[in-house]
Amino acid sequence: MMTTPSDPAPVGVLIADDDPLVRAGLTMMLGGDPGIQVVAEAGDGAQVLPLVDRHAPDVVLMDIKMPVMDGLAATEALRARPHPPEIIVLTTFDADEHVLRALRAGAAGFLLKDTPPGEIVAAVRQVAMGLPVLSPAVTRRLIARVADSGQDRRRARAAERIRLLNDREREVAVAVGEGRSNAQIGAALYLSVPTVKTHVSSILTKLGYNNRVQIALLVHDAGLVDDQDEREG
Repeated sequence: MMTTPSDPAPVGVLIADDDPLVRAGLTMMLGGDPGIQVVAEAGDGAQVLPLVDRHAPDVVLMDIKMPVMDGLAATEALRARPHPPEIIVLTTFDADEHVLRALRAGAAGFLLKDTPPGEIVAAVRQVAMGLPVLSPAVTRRLIARVADSGQDRRRARAAERIRLLNDREREVAVAVGEGRSNAQIGAALYLSVPTVKTHVSSILTKLGYNNRVQIALLVHDAGLVDDQDEREG
């Protein structure tokens, strides 16, 4: 089908996985959506960086465990660049300290490798629009299930970063860490939703973050939210 000038450009995707069968399966799966185009494939993390330079994908599907350079190091290297692609981590375990490290580096979320095809397609579309595929509530459960190491050091670093925020921004950040939506934050803090959005944007800018999941992880690291608490509703 021919495209017209009004048609949006397809979402460019780079698939990084050391298993060629996984790459082939993902390529076939994503290729069936006319709004997505697989622009490149990488067999290890070291191949990802030059391929991103060459093809400028919107989204990278990144396996964590790869030879030469693992997906974690590749994620951190990409997210340290200006205007990086969004990254979805691929993993076989949903409670993995490596997943948390990738999320702290700025990955937009993670997907299990046995995720249904339709959900993978939807996730790619979602992160291409700048939306994380992992809610703060899911992040909290993930944190609670992973054995923590270096907690004191991470808490000190997180507390130092929190001090970059003013009092109201800190309140909003804690509410984000509790899994509240913008509307719920507004109701709790007597703010309008646009004002909440403005505060969230300011928090992201001050901290150099790109999504709410990173905010949630920071307030957890700083000890401002109890990981074991379960919110009602």
